[in-house]
Amino acid sequence: MITQEDVLNVLKSIIYPNFQKDIVTFGFVKDINLHNQALALRIEIPSNSVEVINQLNQEINEKIRALGINKLQLDIKTPQIPEQKQSNTTKNIAPQIKHFVMVSSGKGGVGKSTTSVNLAIALAQQGKKVGLLDADIYGPNIPRMLGLNSNKPEVDSSGKKLYPLKAYGIEMISMGVLYEEGQSLIWRGPMIMRAIQQLLTDVLWSDLDILVIDMPPGTGDAQLTLAQSVPVSAGITVTTPQKVSLDDSARSLDMFKKLNIPIAGIVENMSGFICGSCGTESDIFGKGASLDLAKQYNAPLLAQIPLEGKIREGGDTGKPIVFFSPDSVSAKSYIKMADSLISFLQKVELEKLADNKAIQPTEDHSHMH
Repeated sequence: MITQEDVLNVLKSIIYPNFQKDIVTFGFVKDINLHNQALALRIEIPSNSVEVINQLNQEINEKIRALGINKLQLDIKTPQIPEQKQSNTTKNIAPQIKHFVMVSSGKGGVGKSTTSVNLAIALAQQGKKVGLLDADIYGPNIPRMLGLNSNKPEVDSSGKKLYPLKAYGIEMISMGVLYEEGQSLIWRGPMIMRAIQQLLTDVLWSDLDILVIDMPPGTGDAQLTLAQSVPVSAGITVTTPQKVSLDDSARSLDMFKKLNIPIAGIVENMSGFICGSCGTESDIFGKGASLDLAKQYNAPLLAQIPLEGKIREGGDTGKPIVFFSPDSVSAKSYIKMADSLISFLQKVELEKLADNKAIQPTEDHSHMH
């Protein structure tokens, strides 16, 4: 007799295309009905990609038949949002935001949140309207870095939407201001997906030029959800010069490629150390190791940011270095990085326009000239 357990074990061997986890771990298997060796399966995936659906269809059919089940009714449910990834016309759930920038890292502890905070403030100093979404649901550090950890966002008159908090010229929302400080979140994939979508839709963001999104470390549910919820204009990977970190960053860059996210570049953090008392720089973690990675993915090295005591102090006290020590080596790196990102986004915008023209040859584009 084939049991439900047997079916589940087979499904656990099916890896979700382009990712490292299986469909059971991701929580995509919703219903298993086994009756007299006939099986009905319902699976919900967060993608409308035909390739993904076909690949799953084929693999599930093969493996279930190999188990000895001849009657299989397979229902793969996809999201209701019409997704046309290739033409950059993903239905946008936050249409008032012009550009979404995903800041990612293969592993934790490489300074991703510090980069996100200082980059967002540097962009705002260039006259852009900037928001910062702390999507690092497990370890939301951004409220502390902006000195907002004891603030709670206000609720609008409908009681359903939140106003983002403001500091240093940017808007910010984070799980860290929605929960009590120090509370741990033990969440599964689908909950993370919902949370990220809610942080985009249930927050009253202004008309923003750029929303910087600080992602949880790794390549998983959160990244997948985000790429399928909004059209991400640029991906930035944060790494340190050590080999271990670089290996993880390669994964992060690979994920950007698979999700069709344009790579804006790599940030090498802890790139050398600046001595607080004598001002000399030494390479305790090595330096410049990201250059090979940048070449491999044809991505610019956006910044090499040294270890500087002021960065940590700024992070711990809620006084970001870009704002409080704009003349420091690190702050100048962040400002240069903001400049590069603005140019990159302008390029992406022009390409989008060109793409749209190519897609709609029948329309009259005289108003564009």
